Amino acid sequence: MIYFLSKVLINVHSGFNVIHYISFRAMAALLSALMFSFIGGGWFIAFSRKQFRSKAREYTPDTHQSKNDMPTMGGLFILFVVSLTTLLWCNLSQSYVWIFLITLWIYGLIGFLDDWSKIKQKKGMSARAKIFLQTGAAAFISLLLIYVGGINTHLSLPFIKGFSPDLGLFFIPWIMFILIGTSNAVNLTDGLDGLAIGSLILNFATFAIICYLAGHLIISAYLGIPFANTAELTIVGASLIGASLGFLWYNTYPAQIFMGDIGSLALGAALGLIALMSKQELLLPIAGGLFVLETLSVIIQVFSFKLWGRRFFRMAPIHHHFELLGWKESKITVRFGIISFILCLIALMTLKIR
Repeated sequence: MIYFLSKVLINVHSGFNVIHYISFRAMAALLSALMFSFIGGGWFIAFSRKQFRSKAREYTPDTHQSKNDMPTMGGLFILFVVSLTTLLWCNLSQSYVWIFLITLWIYGLIGFLDDWSKIKQKKGMSARAKIFLQTGAAAFISLLLIYVGGINTHLSLPFIKGFSPDLGLFFIPWIMFILIGTSNAVNLTDGLDGLAIGSLILNFATFAIICYLAGHLIISAYLGIPFANTAELTIVGASLIGASLGFLWYNTYPAQIFMGDIGSLALGAALGLIALMSKQELLLPIAGGLFVLETLSVIIQVFSFKLWGRRFFRMAPIHHHFELLGWKESKITVRFGIISFILCLIALMTLKIR
């Protein structure tokens, strides 16, 4: 909205031309999202106390029973803030912006249904129903990306320049795999105060930078990465950073509100989508290495129990394992955040190693 308004305002004063710069709008979007979070966060927590009370997750350490009856669905607030900020500062003629918003709300709706089921029926959706909805959503979004967004179906490989195999129609299941995998990985990580959102902030920052680089014709050519025309998504990434920072203000230990599946599924899908749009989805396992580790710990635990009848970890996902080893929740969150920061830096370094 402000982007289009600036075309009128520039006739009043040339200084309004600054709004056309991606860097300015990205910073403005981040600060706007943060401001909206501070203004409305307290109200939403009070509203959630009346409408959205959570139950401590099953298969968690006994210390988590103190988190019973906490306000949840904070992800709904994040989605509203991100959407409002995106609509304010983005060039809305870009199809990628609308595909992003559609993805955010479709996966948010799936998470909402799961959260609402937990609140009203004391039991969430079945894993089968959840995967079915996620798969349908991913299939729809993959078609939007290819036939509306016109995404390049070539696969960009880290560390390799000049070799990008064309997946053709196989790019559709590839998109689905990335969206489903990333959304569920973030969902599994969301188990401690500030853990998932802290790592998401770092990943959103990483891929916002990548979107800017991949959206700049000269810089992308210099780095040897595909030009993806994703400069506008830098503003989307900044909106996600600002809204996530605002949520972290209330979600840091001890949390005043939980994100819920509405947040973890939607934000996980958003991260996967931005990586796909920037043609650097293979950097996700590096930058999002913490999410990969959390997911692998669950897979290892399940296979270990089924094959040998014993658990590999004291409890999975792995953050609960460290809790049972005696680590404080805040220590786990900070240390895992440091690991995420290192991994995100490594992911950015790979752009020069090609």
